Amino acid sequence: MEKRNVLLCVSGGIAVFKSAALTSKLVQANYNVKVVMTKSACEFVTPLTFQALSRDYVYTNTFEELERDKIAHIDVADWADVVVVAPATANVIGKLANGIADDMLTTTLLATTVPVYIAPAMNVHMYEHPAVKKNMDTLHAYGYQFIEPNEGYLACGYVGKGRMAEPDDILSVVQRHFTKLENKSWQGKKILVTAGPTQEKIDPVRFYSNRSSGKMGYAIAEEAAERGAEVILITGPTNIKPPHGVTTIPVESASDMYDAVTKHFEGQDIVIKAAAVADYRPKTTFDHKVKKQSGDLTVEMERTLDILKTLGEQRTNQILVGFAAESENIETYAKNKLNNKNLDMIAANSIISPGTGFQSDTNELLLYKRDGQTVHIPMTTKKEAAKKLLDNTLEIYMEKQK
Repeated sequence: MEKRNVLLCVSGGIAVFKSAALTSKLVQANYNVKVVMTKSACEFVTPLTFQALSRDYVYTNTFEELERDKIAHIDVADWADVVVVAPATANVIGKLANGIADDMLTTTLLATTVPVYIAPAMNVHMYEHPAVKKNMDTLHAYGYQFIEPNEGYLACGYVGKGRMAEPDDILSVVQRHFTKLENKSWQGKKILVTAGPTQEKIDPVRFYSNRSSGKMGYAIAEEAAERGAEVILITGPTNIKPPHGVTTIPVESASDMYDAVTKHFEGQDIVIKAAAVADYRPKTTFDHKVKKQSGDLTVEMERTLDILKTLGEQRTNQILVGFAAESENIETYAKNKLNNKNLDMIAANSIISPGTGFQSDTNELLLYKRDGQTVHIPMTTKKEAAKKLLDNTLEIYMEKQK
């Protein structure tokens, strides 16, 4: 991929310190970075800091023209491949929504014709104010894209939504933007991914579950979104932050996951079932904590609905990919599942080999395809395994389109 130009527009808020970190991360990721700052932003962090991090001049004054044959705000607007406004204060959002250009930053924003990503940062009450919401809706309608702020402790002392997205998250958005341009074959594809375990309630404090961390499913969803697909991630309880650009639907039980998956199944191009759904659930549940008694306790279990088999029976044109986490006879069990559940491909792995089981950051997969092909993905990170799995899934999809 050729080196791309990122214009970072920094307005005045306490989150400016995060923008300095973002500048460094963008440069380290091999982007050319130019920075435009408002006068208020300079009160928090000096232009010299951004100059040192970006290794380029920092623009702060509309009337300071460094080159006689160029108009600075037009030149820098034309230079950019993408613009990121971070932090975006309520003031800047309001100006942009109403076409006001009274400083270097706002004149540049109105002059650019490339995609603009806005990362709001402000007090929770400001973020929820009707005027601010109206301005954001206006910018949405104009085609601007927003990077949602996080919830948490704010500099003003309040706790709520308004914290600027973390630099790593904004970097991911930028990377995903350019990856979409390079991966046109994924643009517009609708993909549903399931991830994580399910929890089957016994009583208010106990449940039946498994060791799945959700890392593999999340890696697949994130990679698919970075390639430009429209991704729905249906996830059981995990400790993983949902990927940016992915519609995340949290569920708890196998029944919840069944309802969510079947609800969104129609209209998908590709479905990848990476979740470790409980095969059994307690036949009887209790509204109050079951107290300890003398002697043993027996919990009678009943089968849960087989989500993957149901999808295999209901599928029309969807590509359907399953997972088989096994401790023995991996090939036999995986191929039986491939055939019995009417799948296009199944990804099998050992749950007892070092580095490939639940909760690990790495994986080794064997992909068994309906046409008889077998693809080995050697031990690698789950992120890299997700890339190779998606490459093979796209091959199957493209073959079916012929």
